[in-house]
Amino acid sequence: MTDNRVADFYRRFAEHEARGQSPVYEAWASGVAEDPDVLALIAPLPGMKKQPNLVFAAARFHGAPDGTYEEFRHWLLEHWDRVERTIMTRATQTNEAARCAVLLPVLSRLDGPLALIEVGAAAGLCLYPDRYSYRYETDGRTIALDPSDGPSRVTIPCQIDASSVPHRLPDVVWRAGVDLNPIAPDDADSRAWLRTLVWPEQEERRRRLDAALALAAAEPAHLVAGDLLDSITDLVTAVPAGAHVVVFHSAVLVYLDEAQRERFAAVMRSLEHVTWVSNEGEAVLRRVAEQLPRSSGGRSVVAVNEIPVAFVGPHGQSYESLAQ
Repeated sequence: MTDNRVADFYRRFAEHEARGQSPVYEAWASGVAEDPDVLALIAPLPGMKKQPNLVFAAARFHGAPDGTYEEFRHWLLEHWDRVERTIMTRATQTNEAARCAVLLPVLSRLDGPLALIEVGAAAGLCLYPDRYSYRYETDGRTIALDPSDGPSRVTIPCQIDASSVPHRLPDVVWRAGVDLNPIAPDDADSRAWLRTLVWPEQEERRRRLDAALALAAAEPAHLVAGDLLDSITDLVTAVPAGAHVVVFHSAVLVYLDEAQRERFAAVMRSLEHVTWVSNEGEAVLRRVAEQLPRSSGGRSVVAVNEIPVAFVGPHGQSYESLAQ
């Protein structure tokens, strides 16, 4: 990207993603967009290494203060060499368990038992939709949904339309995931990085992350290191007999180029008796984008076998059915 394109990238992030979610990140992204010196540092980074989430997290990982843009700018210019090394060696493996809240309206309606396979799994925290508690807000009411053995330490709130509220948790009998760099949920350094990826003001997300990591560490899923294009078929083949296979992913395919996305989509279409649930930005999957009735307004799109079913908050905070 040229400096101007990077500036637009950060401006859009401030306006459509950070606004209303993180005043610190909104201020930082808006500041970067107007700052030639900082843009000149970011512009040479390759591909998605330029993204605000990664740049800001790398800075905070090394001690950047969660203050004003001027404070951040001064710190970043002084410590850029360290920050750049972390940007190049880390990834935004934002393992947000709350995304289960927008997957659950789909998963709860599938015939089970389910075998879940997550693409881009990181630590696999979205592989436990049956182990979390949910508090769905709709029409001024809160509808609680808990595991059969009682409320979970991980409780996820979500705004949802009344017709989409799930009324049961799925029966999950197998959990697996693939990632280029899978994360062991009990690894201290990896946990520290995942905590840093949570936006500054969102302490509730950090607490939920800690609780989900503890749950995953106690009951590890089958996570494999590999490229999603090469590994998905082997994982599907490994599913126990009698289980309904569900392959899903959230904010993963954006990191592939268009040709790779189309290859992955072709692989998914070729797998018989597999339900494919995607949770991606509106422009990421071509066939999904072509069917959208309107813009998502910065939200993600949940689709089932390339049929869009809902606009959802990127971190699982809302669900709006497209069937209305």
